[in-house]
Amino acid sequence: HLKDQLIRAKLYLSLPAIKNNPHVTRELRLRVKEVTRALGDATKDSDLPKNAVDKLKAMDQSLEKGKQIQDDCAAVVKKLRAMLHSSEEQLRVHKKQTMFLTQLTAKTLPKGLHCLPLRLTTEYYTLNSSQQNFPNQQKLEDPRLYHYALFSDNILAAAVVVNSTISHAKHPSDHVFHIVTDRLNYAAMRMWFLSNPPGKATIQVQNIEEFTWLNSSYSPVLKQLGSPSMIDYYFRAHRASSDSNLKFRNPKYLSILNHLRFYLPEIFPKLNKVLFLDDDIVVQKDLTGLWSLDLKGNVNGAVETCGESFHRFDRYLNFSNPLISKNFDPHACGWAYGMNIFDLAEWRRQSITEVYHRWQRLNRDRQLWKLGTLPPGLITFWKRTYSLDKSWHVLGLGYNPNVNQREIDRAAVIHYNGNLKPWLEIGIPKYKIYWAKYVDYETVYLRECNINP
Repeated sequence: HLKDQLIRAKLYLSLPAIKNNPHVTRELRLRVKEVTRALGDATKDSDLPKNAVDKLKAMDQSLEKGKQIQDDCAAVVKKLRAMLHSSEEQLRVHKKQTMFLTQLTAKTLPKGLHCLPLRLTTEYYTLNSSQQNFPNQQKLEDPRLYHYALFSDNILAAAVVVNSTISHAKHPSDHVFHIVTDRLNYAAMRMWFLSNPPGKATIQVQNIEEFTWLNSSYSPVLKQLGSPSMIDYYFRAHRASSDSNLKFRNPKYLSILNHLRFYLPEIFPKLNKVLFLDDDIVVQKDLTGLWSLDLKGNVNGAVETCGESFHRFDRYLNFSNPLISKNFDPHACGWAYGMNIFDLAEWRRQSITEVYHRWQRLNRDRQLWKLGTLPPGLITFWKRTYSLDKSWHVLGLGYNPNVNQREIDRAAVIHYNGNLKPWLEIGIPKYKIYWAKYVDYETVYLRECNINP
């Protein structure tokens, strides 16, 4: 009521009939000051001072005087519309600023997470060559074991994925984690897992630079990521012709680590099945049941995400392009990356990597989809994806504060997809605990880098 009174009072003060009456103008200005002071930072009635009701009654009387003086309804309506338009414009600007700041925060590495790889790298190069090796390397190509693929440049996030998976595994010694990182984080990632081994599980850490077969003559996306047009599109956001969606300016879209998921058979030539995990997930149950699932001739096992309309194909692909509209259904269900069981034998049989390459070449000018890996994933695994039960993989903990609690509790994997990652200050507080319990904050490296819960 008080807030509404303020709007009415400011409206009256802008009208000519009131302006011509100095006595009412003075009275209304005084009431505006009193009500503003009474409101303060209050968000509910109990926050208001005891005299708030008196101020409300006094303002009502002053507003009644103003109402009697002005009788031009058209002027009032016109002014209200102008005020509404101004408020909407301010809201739009604030929303844009909020989006920009959120994107900026999501892309900015906290000091602690910048310190950690530097500290670990220094430590790694003090080891002699025999100390730099992981045990059980004979298990890396054994197809009878449970193999995980994790591509990440975030050491702490990768550690949580491994720790949470192993803590729920019935037979940890049967689990093998294949971590691929970039040159900058390679030594640090190795040092972390050498000093924090995951029990009886096997670890492999590889540098993407060592994949000499992954070059621009083989991979269309690698060629595109280094092209002048892509660099121009990415870095020159101020140009009128550039895409205004800040989402597409995230550096992850330019990282080949993000596209490595399309080369699983080449990375693991001796394996038949691999479970792909994103680094922003937490495992809450034993995952071994995924390897025994019958994918019924499909290549990809994933949880579908079409509970809401914006997760259908037309949300990700450009259906105004005939190449897309002719080949795909705009209302088809999307599915989630982040926890996917891939049948590599079927992948090779169906030449899936070549399907991916063909579509990437067709999209060199970004007319079929923008950046990212989900759109080409939807295309590449179109009619080759087996729908997993939703309890395997629950999404939204990185943007939605209202994820169903029962679904979180039942989930085998929870996914912090979105900008609000649990290792950032902007992470949703009530979800951080699921992630933080798999971080040992007493580890010397975390203490030295001042990384706290």
